[in-house]
Amino acid sequence: MLKSPHPSLLARNAVAAAATTATATAWSSSRCCPRAVRHHPAARRGLLTRKGPPKHVSVEEAVSVIKSKQRVFRAAELEDVEFCHLHLEKPNPCSKPEHARSFFTNNFFVGANQRKNVALGVSSYVPTFLSEIPLLMRRGLVRPDVALINVSPPDRHGYVSLGVEVATALPAVETATTVIAQINPNMPFTTGYSFVHMNALDYICNVDEPLPERATNPPNDVESRIGSVIAGLISDGATLQMGIGAIPNAVLAGLKTHRNLGIHTEMFEEGVIPLVESGVVTNLNKTFLPGKTVTSFIMGTRRLYDFVDQNHSVAFMDASVTNNPRIIGSNPKVTAINSAIEVDLSGQVCADSVGTKMVSGVGGQVDFERGAALSQGGLPIICLPSTARDGSSKIVPTIKQGGGVITTRPHVHYVVTEWGYAFLFGKNLHQRAKALIEIAHPDHRADLEKKAFENLGIRAW
Repeated sequence: MLKSPHPSLLARNAVAAAATTATATAWSSSRCCPRAVRHHPAARRGLLTRKGPPKHVSVEEAVSVIKSKQRVFRAAELEDVEFCHLHLEKPNPCSKPEHARSFFTNNFFVGANQRKNVALGVSSYVPTFLSEIPLLMRRGLVRPDVALINVSPPDRHGYVSLGVEVATALPAVETATTVIAQINPNMPFTTGYSFVHMNALDYICNVDEPLPERATNPPNDVESRIGSVIAGLISDGATLQMGIGAIPNAVLAGLKTHRNLGIHTEMFEEGVIPLVESGVVTNLNKTFLPGKTVTSFIMGTRRLYDFVDQNHSVAFMDASVTNNPRIIGSNPKVTAINSAIEVDLSGQVCADSVGTKMVSGVGGQVDFERGAALSQGGLPIICLPSTARDGSSKIVPTIKQGGGVITTRPHVHYVVTEWGYAFLFGKNLHQRAKALIEIAHPDHRADLEKKAFENLGIRAW
């Protein structure tokens, strides 16, 4: 996700720069429906398409090829440009209300810097499984006119690497009418299916900018307890998927004595590195690409970027591969670890919103929860602290009004808090409520039992 087009590519003249992540792809929306994602006929240039050497241009010359009614970044002169992205690490100037005539941003994931704009209606959110974002592009449903990508310098054969984010960058390059690449020596040369030949690019420009970095804070007591519970469920030979944040890192810290673990995930952070270097992670038991850590993007500090540079034991794939539940499920003992905002007493998981306020996105949660369920010996795990910052319970009688259910009741197997785990698969509503109340914070258990009976007719005692 840490893909950062040059600030001048993101915005010239009236718009300030935004150091970003993800694939910087953008597309225009129809004036008759200015907030809609416009559908294109399917078009596939393919990575093997060779149009000849790219034009080596300045940033200003590169963005001059972008026209109104298309999809990229130059606010002052353009109108009706739809800007789509997976995630931006820093503010996106193109989504500011004062540039509403020029840009409308559609987010596939709502990061902290986009929540206000989505709430105001000056940006929007496209609820989509991460595994299906490449499909939207390849079927022409959300095909970019212009893709802005950040790539490594070419190797001696003329191939550049898409670097730290292949999840959506690869299908964007395959399907965009025009591809503008900035060559950045700070981008690691990652391996897997992450290469594009220089002759498949239309325009290139050179930059020398550090990638955005994100360090994870050490887990607090609650997060450490959750990590310990999950680590205790994981057996030797398991295949791991983990997200971002303190809890996944707390889990990884608890696996130092495990053996022959594998990794097939949509992303990973630095917590993986010590397990690889100590021999805990070998990837030898995996069915899909044994011997290799499989991912679609990474997020972290320079240490992580250096770890994946020229590292042929790490295979980057696009999200249609890494997040395909059937491919995930082909691996043994897949342990999928995903977080939630709240879980109701029937097992429904809200993970993208607080009431009507969008705060996140679908991501790969359902992809991997289902993939783990298909895996022999798999563990689909949803984890969350038992209480929110204000002390309210995150195990709730019902999801808040307007809240979105990301993972449905039948998809949920394990729910973990700092108080233990609840196994819900095959359980009826009464059994589910009882199991979830047992892992709620003790201060809230009596009230949850009362509301379960009064509001839902469920006897949870």
